[in-house]
Amino acid sequence: MSSRPITIVIAAALEALIGLVAAIAGIYSLYTAITGRAADPVSSAVPLAVIGVGVGALLVFVAHGLWQLRDWARTPVVVTQLFMAVIAYYMFTGGQFVIGSVMIGTAVIAAAAVLAPPTTAVLFTEAGNERR
Repeated sequence: MSSRPITIVIAAALEALIGLVAAIAGIYSLYTAITGRAADPVSSAVPLAVIGVGVGALLVFVAHGLWQLRDWARTPVVVTQLFMAVIAYYMFTGGQFVIGSVMIGTAVIAAAAVLAPPTTAVLFTEAGNERR
């Protein structure tokens, strides 16, 4: 029997998924720069690729930390979901309702999972602090 509640599994999986999407978007930006489809590859596409892959790797690292029941990982997961909500708002204002809906839904579910009482109980126990 795993010591991870389902809320941690959900939050870690969604955080990793967000990281993978960010990395894939960064790789796609690099692809557009290489194939010449980017409007300005040097000043926008390549830096965007580096940022996308870097942020993606960081988010996967945070998801791994949450999976390993590290209490430090909770804050970056919450901050990620706040950023996702802001981006979703701008997707809605730009008429991208499907993407905005998926983003806000993911943000709400991940934030609720990481802030849920079972997650808090596992991450912030006296016994849990001894393993860090």
